[in-house]
Amino acid sequence: QKPQELRGSAVLITGCDSGFGLHLARCLDSRGFVVFAGCLCPEGEGAQSLKRESSKNLKILKLDVTSEEDVQKAKEVVQANLPEKGLWAVVNNAGISDWAEIEWSTIDDFRTMVDVNLFGCIRTSIAFLPMVRASKGRMVYVSSIFAFFTCLNMGAYSVSKRGLEAFADCLRVEMASFGVKVSIIQPGNFGPATSIVRTKTGSEIWEKLNKERKQTFSQQYMELASDYFKSTCSSGFKDRQMVIDAMLDAITSSRPKYRYLLVSTFDMFFFYTCPYLPTFITDAIFFLSPMYHKRKEMLYSK
Repeated sequence: QKPQELRGSAVLITGCDSGFGLHLARCLDSRGFVVFAGCLCPEGEGAQSLKRESSKNLKILKLDVTSEEDVQKAKEVVQANLPEKGLWAVVNNAGISDWAEIEWSTIDDFRTMVDVNLFGCIRTSIAFLPMVRASKGRMVYVSSIFAFFTCLNMGAYSVSKRGLEAFADCLRVEMASFGVKVSIIQPGNFGPATSIVRTKTGSEIWEKLNKERKQTFSQQYMELASDYFKSTCSSGFKDRQMVIDAMLDAITSSRPKYRYLLVSTFDMFFFYTCPYLPTFITDAIFFLSPMYHKRKEMLYSK
């Protein structure tokens, strides 16, 4: 279908409390779509501002993607309010981020990350796929460059996003038989443009470590890691429009891309080739990081 023919079609977006989800919801509403904006906190400022500033065609849904009950209730609301053109797309945007080395993390840290970023998408997809299949529409997944790029302190996040991409790739192959197209959005560093980045001090991490870990890692390194992470995040894209444009293309283009890699022009070549490079080369790039060498010097047990 042509973009103008999609006016009046419905799109469900998860994670509309802030960031990409909130702005995509506004954008689609202004283009004549019926928007179901899934929000973790429907009474929160983000959801309420969306409600105030949008047309009557935008509906706020309470949607915690980790809750089967929320997902099923949202499905009932969507089915009861579905426009004549049906549900054209689901944008799986809800996600969380955190940072920590693997040994600073607990199994619950990994479980929380995966439950939102991976199982949340799977739970939502399974519920809404029949409606999207009926319209031969689109499934869109917001991933990250960390799905394929190894970075210090992003272990749990990478696990969740790599799993998400595996799911989306499998779904794309299965859905091709039904005319449903599946796209993956891979943003780079958009920390300043969203509220997904969680800030915490080195002291906060240090206090949670057991005695054994404290004999391996120094508090000085924790503070350095915290400062480095904050500095890296603040140096990212401040404008979210590149991501919104990619989402719009995935929803409206007659030939959407399988993947939308969203990094600077300077970084584009490296990130395009990264998944295909031999492991010893990508590891070597990782080891060349000045931060990695500072870390090695500060460890108690080497």
